[in-house]
Amino acid sequence: MRIGLLTDGGYPYATGESRLWCDRLVRGLPQHEFDLFALSRSAHQEDQGWVRLPHHVSRVRTAPLWTPEDGALRGSGEPRLLARLVTGGGVSYGRRDRKRFAAHVKALATAICATEDTGTDPADSAGLFAEGFYGLAELARERGGLHLALRSEATVRILEAASRAPGAGRTVQSATVVDHLAFAAELERVLRPLSLDWYEPESLGAVDLCHAASGGAAAIPGLLAKRFFGVPLLVTEHGVPLRTHYLAAPDASFGAPVRALLAHFHMLLAAEVYRQAALVTAGNTHVRRWQQRCGADPARQRTVYPGMAAERFSAVGEDDDAGGPDTLVRVGRIEPAKDLIALLHAFAEVRRAEPDARLRIFGAPADGDEATTYLAHCRALAAQLFPDEATGAHTEGVSPVTFEEIGGPEVPGLAEAYAAGGVIVLSSVVEGFPISLVESMFCGRATVSTDVGAVVEVIGGTGLVVPPRNPRALADACIALLRDPERRARLGAAARARALELFTVEQNLAAFRGIYLELISHAPVRREADAVDADGEPLLFAAPAEARLLGPWTQPQPAAVGARARSWAAAGAESEGESEGEPGCLCATACGPGDGDA
Repeated sequence: MRIGLLTDGGYPYATGESRLWCDRLVRGLPQHEFDLFALSRSAHQEDQGWVRLPHHVSRVRTAPLWTPEDGALRGSGEPRLLARLVTGGGVSYGRRDRKRFAAHVKALATAICATEDTGTDPADSAGLFAEGFYGLAELARERGGLHLALRSEATVRILEAASRAPGAGRTVQSATVVDHLAFAAELERVLRPLSLDWYEPESLGAVDLCHAASGGAAAIPGLLAKRFFGVPLLVTEHGVPLRTHYLAAPDASFGAPVRALLAHFHMLLAAEVYRQAALVTAGNTHVRRWQQRCGADPARQRTVYPGMAAERFSAVGEDDDAGGPDTLVRVGRIEPAKDLIALLHAFAEVRRAEPDARLRIFGAPADGDEATTYLAHCRALAAQLFPDEATGAHTEGVSPVTFEEIGGPEVPGLAEAYAAGGVIVLSSVVEGFPISLVESMFCGRATVSTDVGAVVEVIGGTGLVVPPRNPRALADACIALLRDPERRARLGAAARARALELFTVEQNLAAFRGIYLELISHAPVRREADAVDADGEPLLFAAPAEARLLGPWTQPQPAAVGARARSWAAAGAESEGESEGEPGCLCATACGPGDGDA
């Protein structure tokens, strides 16, 4: 099977989200052929290069999703694509194409500006969105030039008129010209995949199945592959792009009208992706519920937990030593969403009940000045809560709280960090799929965590769960486990068994192996243009089954005499039973001259 893997800001680049998961998926399914269609997010990401790709990745197509202001002219490796995106390919729309463009943008803008609280039917918005979205895609495919057209004055005027029309939301109606200009630029950036040169019969049209490794922009090529070529679409989300947009919106530099327009656009795009996908897989039930809120059909949803490498933690998990019996360990990035402030206040309560208790915090601050400032604040708070004791990793054995980074001689890796304590603590207020909890479960450690995201689903009764932002409850749970070593051991053993059953790479690969076969078995047969006769009927042996198997027979062969020989060469296979007079026919001994294709 030939899989078109669609990624956004990740694989095959060496950095980015979903990179590791995609790499494990591709390497774990060598029986399939993969074509990669990757969108990059920054010049820095492209400069980091790609990971080493396995032999069954037949080709890689890449395109930038960053704006020209960020330097989109350099480092692409797709000069023809950049010429179309940045200059419009020299395209100047004629009167008919300008009318087409205006009609499609008007439909799109009307759908985006309308809101349910003004009485707009969601089905009407979805229909208008699809009309405008696919209309622009067809225009870009036929004429190009969409990049400049979406940033033109005509687009801004259409957006302004749609925001003033009846049915537009109150926040949208307050948009200024500056807001419309900002939204037009963001709209062009998000819709940039419409202008790619991937939508050709020999590109996305040649794959058997499109697998989008996330929703949002990554799924746009899959939507168009389905529309233009009938290729089935599979969408996998370990997080929800719409939820990510909502969480990031308050920190954006845009005003409220632009944020409202972007939020509704992403909601409409997500609904269209879920509507067109043959199957939508979620990394956990928490994500699955978000998908349903955005319009996903439960009958076409499935939960597939992300696979993690359990073997790296096997030595700790099989060790009967429970680590530091009086030590609490926290592992992960340091940022405000992880709420280390509540953890430190909770540990102050733990110290009063258990004077020998220690707290070891492993992790580095996340990217950005805010995370660095937050780490400094946490250190200052620890010094304030424990004024009579030093609070630094250099005073191990004296300090009750230490901030440490993984990679030193004592703690060279994650496994050693989890092994350092008897109880693992997670105090987050925002969490998707809690990777650190799964890792601690592989290590056979008892856990105390807050009830956020998919925590309860992952723990499944093998750890203690408390409300977020409640230091008192967090402290009580930690004290209960520190005072009961037998309970810690039972919970740790149960947690390890659960993790090995549900969260390994092997179970993830087995799930997608079955999903691929299931989807392709329900997909209609697509006949290649050179494999049918004048009546549209298939030519026998024109596309032999072995042409799909990886091996030396898939390499192009010199063209032979006759149309049937050329079709064999195109398919990259030769029959060992060919006779010299009848190339391309497996039954040459039984067929007379001219009967090879009968």
